[in-house]
Amino acid sequence: MAVEELQSIIKRCQILEEHDFKEEDFGLFQLAGQRCIEEGHTDQLIAIIQNEKNKVIIKTMGWNLVGPVVRCLLWNDKDDKRKDYFLMLDLLVKLCNPKELLLGLLELIEEPSGKQISQIILLLLQPLQTVIQKLRNNKAYSVGLAWSTLWSQLSLLPVPYSKEQIQTDDYGLCQCCKALIEFTKPFVEEVMNDKENKENEKLKDELLKFCFKSLKCPLLTAQFLEQSEEAGSDPFRCFASEIIGFLSAIGHPFPKIIFNHGRKKRTWDYLEVEEEEDKQLADSMASLAYLVFVQGISIDQLPMVLSPSYLLQFNMGHIEVFLQRTEESVFSKGLELLENGLLRIEDNSILYQYLEIKSFLTVPQGLVKVMTLCPIETLRKKSLAMLQLYINKLDSQGKYTLFRCLLNTSNHSGVEAFIIQNIKNQIDLSFKKTKNKWFTGPQLISLLDLVLFLPEGAETDLLQNSDRIMASLNLLRYLVIKDNENNSQVSELFEKERMY
Repeated sequence: MAVEELQSIIKRCQILEEHDFKEEDFGLFQLAGQRCIEEGHTDQLIAIIQNEKNKVIIKTMGWNLVGPVVRCLLWNDKDDKRKDYFLMLDLLVKLCNPKELLLGLLELIEEPSGKQISQIILLLLQPLQTVIQKLRNNKAYSVGLAWSTLWSQLSLLPVPYSKEQIQTDDYGLCQCCKALIEFTKPFVEEVMNDKENKENEKLKDELLKFCFKSLKCPLLTAQFLEQSEEAGSDPFRCFASEIIGFLSAIGHPFPKIIFNHGRKKRTWDYLEVEEEEDKQLADSMASLAYLVFVQGISIDQLPMVLSPSYLLQFNMGHIEVFLQRTEESVFSKGLELLENGLLRIEDNSILYQYLEIKSFLTVPQGLVKVMTLCPIETLRKKSLAMLQLYINKLDSQGKYTLFRCLLNTSNHSGVEAFIIQNIKNQIDLSFKKTKNKWFTGPQLISLLDLVLFLPEGAETDLLQNSDRIMASLNLLRYLVIKDNENNSQVSELFEKERMY
C-alpha cells in the first residue's frame, strides 16, 4: 500500500515543474517514503530513487527520507536490510539538493544524546563531507556551521581519563576525533592548494577556529598515555599532532601563534577570532603550550636559542590558566607545565623583577589553593613540591617578596608554617655563608613582624593556628640560640629581662 501511495504521488509530481511543487507534496512524499522504509519495501524505494524520470523529484524532496534511513541504521544494527539502507543514504547524498541535505544532516546530528552522539556522528561525517564538497557557494560558512554543530555535540561526551577508559572508548569520543581529522583534511588541502582564492581565506578562518576549539575540547582535559611505546596508539596524542599540523599547513605554525598571543596586534587578522572571549582563547593557548612543552609534540619547530627563563616567563600565563580551573585533569597539567619550566632553570636564578609580572605571584597562590583545597593527596603533595621548587629558583629578594605575599594571602596555618620554615632555612644559609641582607638586619625584622604575631590577637584559636604558632616559636628559638652576634637584630623586637 505504501509503495502504491508513493508511486501515485510521484506520478502526479512528474508532470509538474520544480517550482510548482507544493508544501503538501513534500509532506505526502515524506510520509509515504517513511512508510515504505518502515514496512521493509527497500528494493522498490531504491528503484524509485534510481529512476531517471524521478530525478527532479528526488533532488527536491528526497532529503526528507534521509532522517528515516539514518534512524533505521542506528536502531536496527542487526537488520538484514542494512546494505539497502546504506545504498539509499549514498544515493540520496548523491542526488539531493546539497543545501537542503546539509541542514537535514546537521539536524540529525543535533538530535541524539549519550552514546548515540558518537554513533550518528561516525555515520554521517562522510556524507556530510560529500555534501559540503558539492556546494558551490558559501562553502566556508557551511564548513563552519558543520564544525560548530559537531563540537556542540562532542562537548557533551565525557572525556576518557584512564588508560582503560581510553582503550574501551565507551562513548566513542576517541573514534570521533580520528574521524573528524579525516573529515577536515580535504578542506586543509583546499586551502593549501589555492592560497589566492578569497573564498579560501574565509575557509582558513574557519579552520583556525576549528583548531582552537579542538585545543580546548577535548584536548584541554584529555589525558595522554605515559608509555612512550604507546604514543603512536594514543588517540588524543594523534589528534593533537594533526591539529598542530593543520595550524602549520594553513599558515599559522604554532610558534608564530603562541609567541604572539597576548600582544595587542596578533598575527592573524580574522575579526571573528579576535572577538572570541579571552577565556576561551586563553584555554586553547594554554592547551597548546602543554602539548608542545610537556608532551613534546612538534617541539622541534621551536627555535633552539630560547632561554629557559624566557620559556618559563612565556608559560607562566598558561600555567595560571590551568591552575584557575577546578578539574583535576586540567590543573594537573598546570603542575606538569610548571615543573617542566622550573627544572630547566638553576637555583637562585629567577630575578626578583619577574615577580612584577602578575602571573609570577598568582601561580604560587594557585599552588596554595591546590595544596589546601584539592581532595586528591597526590596532587596536594605535587603542588607542595612545585611551590618548594619555585621558591628554590628565586633569588634572595624574590624569595623575600614571595614570602611576604604568601604570609599575607594564604590564610592557612599549614601553608604559613611551610613559609616560616623556608624563612628559617634562608636565615640559616645567611648565617653559614655570605651574609644576605634580605634575611638579616632590618629586612628580616620587617619580615618577622609578619611571622611573630597572632592573627587575631589574644582571641586567636591556638588549635586551629597550631602549625603556624609552632613554626614561629621554632624560628624564634633558633634565632635566640644561634644568633649570638645578633646578625638578625631580633633582640630589638623584645625587651629582655635579665634575672640574676
